[in-house]
Amino acid sequence: MTEIIGEFSDNLPRGQEYLTLVFSPSSVPLKQRWRTNGLSADFMADYFSTFFPGKESITTEANIQAEVKSAVSFIGNELLENAMKFTDETSDYPISLTLQMHIDRLVFVATNSVNTQSVDKFQAFVQELTTSDTEELYIRHLEQNGSDERDSLQDSSVSGLGLLTMINDYQAKLGWKFEAIQNEPEAIAVTTMVQLLV
Repeated sequence: MTEIIGEFSDNLPRGQEYLTLVFSPSSVPLKQRWRTNGLSADFMADYFSTFFPGKESITTEANIQAEVKSAVSFIGNELLENAMKFTDETSDYPISLTLQMHIDRLVFVATNSVNTQSVDKFQAFVQELTTSDTEELYIRHLEQNGSDERDSLQDSSVSGLGLLTMINDYQAKLGWKFEAIQNEPEAIAVTTMVQLLV
């Protein structure tokens, strides 16, 4: 089983500059690792912001670096949080986040396993995300969170606000690939791709 939803491409060449972080779900409990998500995302942001010196425009070099750093930190943190929050804790499949630099874009690729009973609901959620008016969806999700009406995936809240912020505030393109990684017991990996034009 392989299913692609949204703007996902297996054919993107790996950028010349890339950084990959890999987390083993069995080495440290994920709840303890939660605190390091921000550190990991900030590390990626610091590293990649150095590749964006001033472009010929009104914006200064410092502003461009600050914008790239902020975007990378936010997107990286959201992807790590989602991957860890929704990973299948019974699987030894690693959680990874790769950030690739291309000539015209940064590409984030986050991979984790998901609970097989949650796949249909998760796919329906990302299908809605990719086919709806994202500004309207953002407001609806804000209202749901405000009234404590939350969808659940693995008994956790799924607001989608982070993903919607990537789309609305950073004009990011999102896509997902779901694929079977083992049959006995059944295991499914989800890869989230976020493309950010620079």
